[in-house]
Amino acid sequence: MILLLSFLPNNHNSYLALRKTIKESASNFEQADGSKCQITQSLLPTLSFEAVLEVDISGCLKLPLEDAIDYFSNSFPFLRRVKAAYLLNFKMTTLYRLIQKCSLVSEVDITVDVNPLISSQLSVISSSSAVISVAPNRAYFVGDKFSMTSLYHLGPSLSNITKLTLEGRSDVCDSHIQYISKFCASLCYLNLKGCISVTDVCMANLIRRCTKLQSLLVCHTSFGMNSVLALCNASPSFSNSQSAQFGKRPLDSLASNLQLLHMGGCKCADEASLLELLSQTQMLKSLCLRDTNLVDSALCSFSGSLLEVLDVSNTMISGAALHHVVCTNPGLKCLNARGCKNLFQPENTKKEAKISSSYSCEELFIELGRTCRLEEIALGWGLSYFSLQALKPAILSLRVMTVGLGGTLPEDSLRLLPTTCPLLESLVLYFQVISDCMIINILTSLRQLQTLALCYCLGDISVSSFNLSMPNLRILKLERVTPWMTNNDLVLLTRNCANLVELSLLGSKLNSDAQCIISHGWPGLISLHLEDCGEVTENGVSSLFNCIALENLLLRHNGSGIQRNFILEAASKMPMLRQVALDVCDAKEGDFDLPDDADRYSLRSVKIARCKSTRCNVGSHFADTTRKPVHRETLVLVWNSTNVVRTVVKERL
Repeated sequence: MILLLSFLPNNHNSYLALRKTIKESASNFEQADGSKCQITQSLLPTLSFEAVLEVDISGCLKLPLEDAIDYFSNSFPFLRRVKAAYLLNFKMTTLYRLIQKCSLVSEVDITVDVNPLISSQLSVISSSSAVISVAPNRAYFVGDKFSMTSLYHLGPSLSNITKLTLEGRSDVCDSHIQYISKFCASLCYLNLKGCISVTDVCMANLIRRCTKLQSLLVCHTSFGMNSVLALCNASPSFSNSQSAQFGKRPLDSLASNLQLLHMGGCKCADEASLLELLSQTQMLKSLCLRDTNLVDSALCSFSGSLLEVLDVSNTMISGAALHHVVCTNPGLKCLNARGCKNLFQPENTKKEAKISSSYSCEELFIELGRTCRLEEIALGWGLSYFSLQALKPAILSLRVMTVGLGGTLPEDSLRLLPTTCPLLESLVLYFQVISDCMIINILTSLRQLQTLALCYCLGDISVSSFNLSMPNLRILKLERVTPWMTNNDLVLLTRNCANLVELSLLGSKLNSDAQCIISHGWPGLISLHLEDCGEVTENGVSSLFNCIALENLLLRHNGSGIQRNFILEAASKMPMLRQVALDVCDAKEGDFDLPDDADRYSLRSVKIARCKSTRCNVGSHFADTTRKPVHRETLVLVWNSTNVVRTVVKERL
């Protein structure tokens, strides 16, 4: 109703009446039936705002979407872009309504958080789902309603959609994709990341129909051989036989028009299909093959020369194959090869890769330094002082740097980072040797630094590392590097890093007063992770509720005082909270109450880890033994627009 007020002329009787209605019904506005809020829609003369091209209603949980779309169509006649992220109540039928009512809209984004259970490496113990009970639809407006039964009978000229983002929508199924493929034939950009309910066959049919596709994001889906065949063959009537089709390379294949392809985590595409696909994607500018079945022969079949972004992390490729791609793509700006254990091992007998057996691991860095001007880089295995020296010309304009497991940068190299990469905005270090001098030098010299993550690093650092003002720092992660941190140290952090929006502390000596320090020092936090941080929650959780902007909250092993109804209370007091992770060890009464759909508010997922106690013998001379909590399993609840899925896995998530 408040939105409706903005659409009405303020000198109209309806405007004055509506203001009076809102005042009278303010206390009852969000009650179950909403009967006091009924308004005759046809009697309201709304204004028209012809200059409005974009509407963003992300996170607006209380907005009745169907009625809002009706008013958007009347008041914004030239609307082109709609973003409605993190709204689980934005169903596919709502999307259909938007497509028909706002016929000029060309871009729609209805992203939600990706299901935390998408990894194929998880060991599922049990899983069950329940349909969400639908509450009676509150009639905010009384008038003619749109008939959904006619949707599937509308003409093919219905939609002007060219860019559609359905990221994280696990409730999207084949029937929805069939509708999109039929009525959104002009699609150029499609994001299906995390749409785990869509089959490979259905995606293949969509690809055949949407022949204008230039950007395709299908990470963590069933994208496999059928979809690859659809991309590699321009004819919509070819056979589904993989063996019959691989090897045929039509000049007008759909793959040859792709400029962006992200298929990270898609294990359904085998080595042969990846080889065929990459051999036909010569126009690609952005390619993500993270955590796939990628091998040297497939990567070396890539014939493109326009790549700007390449992600091959957690694959089995060698440095020689990556060197081959770097040589032919001098415009490369972003490279992620973290987790590639074979990157700097000698090439074996891979004759099909057509690369020199005399390859040296340093040649990759020399070639990168010679031909590329990188803005982002993430490396692990093989990264050393000498390779960083070879990279110098390529990283003068570097903005983002991640050093992962296997990378060994000595302190001298890290100390030289401010002169080597003077424009650095993000620095993430895993398993590196660090010191106070090095940290102080980085924080003093890199004044544009916005993200600093020190995770599982070795060496001695103290609070003096952070005893300087860092007003630009927005994200700070200190994981297993500050076991000495106390409340006084935390106060110092709030003063020197006053503008943080994300904080992660793993391993410290805080007590319950830390909650007040955090909520007063960083009231605008959107992400907070506290684990093994002393006794932060020993007396329950109270002050943290003042961090009302939180979207992601993790509290584990910080003291067994968290109240049983904590999840329900957090969801109601933190209206933006979408993800919660806890541990039963911290539950005051040994367990937590779980929300149902009526009281989950913005919650998308809840993860509750459970530990088991194991005995640690300290010697035969002692009669007693100590007990140490060891992870046992994790309960994960994930909501979408139609149901809630309850899964128990062995891994700690």
